[in-house]
Amino acid sequence: MEKKLVIGLFGFGTVGEGIYHILQQTPSLQAGIKKICIRNAAKSRSIDAALFTTDYEVLLGDPEINLIVELIDDAAEALKIVTAAMQRGKAVVSANKKMIAENLPQLLQLQQQSKMPFLYEASVCASIPVIRNLEEYYDNDFLKSVCGIVNGSTNFILTKMEEEGLDYSKALQLAQQQGFAESNPALDVRGIDAVNKLTILLLHAYGIVARPQQLLHLGITQLHPYDAARAGEKGLKIKLTAQAVKLTNGTVAAFVLPQYVRNESQLYGVRNEFNAVVLQTTFADKQFLYGKGAGRYPTASAVLSDVSALRYQYRYEYRKWNNETKPTLTEDFYLRVYVSFNVWNEVELKDFEWVEEFFSDDVRQYLVGVIPFTKLKAATWLHKPSVSVILCPDAVVEDISARQIRKKSLELAGSHFMEKTNKTVHNLPQELVHL
Repeated sequence: MEKKLVIGLFGFGTVGEGIYHILQQTPSLQAGIKKICIRNAAKSRSIDAALFTTDYEVLLGDPEINLIVELIDDAAEALKIVTAAMQRGKAVVSANKKMIAENLPQLLQLQQQSKMPFLYEASVCASIPVIRNLEEYYDNDFLKSVCGIVNGSTNFILTKMEEEGLDYSKALQLAQQQGFAESNPALDVRGIDAVNKLTILLLHAYGIVARPQQLLHLGITQLHPYDAARAGEKGLKIKLTAQAVKLTNGTVAAFVLPQYVRNESQLYGVRNEFNAVVLQTTFADKQFLYGKGAGRYPTASAVLSDVSALRYQYRYEYRKWNNETKPTLTEDFYLRVYVSFNVWNEVELKDFEWVEEFFSDDVRQYLVGVIPFTKLKAATWLHKPSVSVILCPDAVVEDISARQIRKKSLELAGSHFMEKTNKTVHNLPQELVHL
């Protein structure tokens, strides 16, 4: 049965204004905004001033308002609004991925206690309906992995570095000029926004409640033009990927890291500010979801999709989270990584199980090797400004026979190195000299 929705809107920025205008043009949605709570009453607005207030209680205390749409950028204040609204029997729609990711246990408990729906499709990839698909369509027994480009700002920067040969700082400046990156872009370029979104995806993909701080994440600030050049030579592209991979033992590996992708990957052609998610399943192989992950109308469309769903009393059921046999996160696996740096002693070679390739020239050095996830996560060199770490296309390695494989790999690496350089490199580390 359809339900008429009376909306109290918190925030009237880019997305909030977009929602207002779309609702004005779609009376069939049977939803209207009664009041809008803003922070700055002095700011000039393009619509009737009587709609606005700076008092939360005007919205939260109005019995006619049965839906709160929260679109502010302050995670702490957003949590207060969402909590008060649900405790007072109001449904909530939010786009605040930071607030949601950092407070999942509290928000799940709040939904159970209040019996009120809380929807947030816009918090991950905006116009791409990835949460609803994971929630309704994919059983976690059949879902092998989720891998996506979930931050448009970083993808725009990487596209410009690759296609126009810009260095990181110039590509970032261009992203800011064109409105794809904030004046303070730290949340995007350091991978924080992506790991917040991965935290939400883990809940709906596998029923795993994690905190962003638990998950390894590295952004794009340390990437070097040398890395993009190597990618071009090998027919690869660099993307910042958020991944959750179900291992053969049933546990789940999750991380956010730059990655080299091959041209056969669906992510290869995702350019500029676009987002994309690849879902791999046991029986249906790969499903590809693609669209704009930010902006006024893409984000507003996801918010309005949730609003429309609430007319029919839709809510997330969290079946995977409620499943007693849901998988757990693990750090017991290995990653195959490319690491580039200025001098050999910037990286601890003893952290690697084996090295498959290494190269040195007058500009930079790099190696390709397999490293235990726990050692990568703990490595002090991981965050050095002069060190780039990029996942290889087939990054996850579940099991190894360390002694035999390491010996063979080092031998192969040595011959490969001499073929490529055809010279003696005097600063080569001892571990690689004495093969």
